Amino acid sequence: MSATTFKVAVNIEAPPQRVFEILHDVERWPEWTSTMISVQRIDRGPFGVGSSARVRQPKLRPAVWQVTELTDGRNFTWVTSTPGLRMKAGHLIEARGAAARVELSFELSGLFSPIASRLYGGMIERYVATEAQGLKQRSESGA
Repeated sequence: MSATTFKVAVNIEAPPQRVFEILHDVERWPEWTSTMISVQRIDRGPFGVGSSARVRQPKLRPAVWQVTELTDGRNFTWVTSTPGLRMKAGHLIEARGAAARVELSFELSGLFSPIASRLYGGMIERYVATEAQGLKQRSESGA
């Protein structure tokens, strides 16, 4: 079963650690991207592997995302699933001197991924691009 991946890379004129701090403070995402209505952590404690959050987005059903990988200051990946469909979102930060290059990715896999790609692919591309630009603006603003 093949997967479909959507990726956007953006250069951000801010220290990589600052970008990571903004990215991993998931409950504040609705402040800087219109693709999020709300993000609520389900668990307590530091955000890390095993952490989960309930995410509400425009035009989509609420979903619970769980962190599967996290390297402090560098990346985190989380996943959510419904029968026949698995979604994986990656957030990778690479240092570029005092700045950062961020790659956001969204992967669809599973039995229904070809249908989901056809139905939602354009929206996913727009959402990932919007999130990358929002992250860039938030990171560079000093807010």
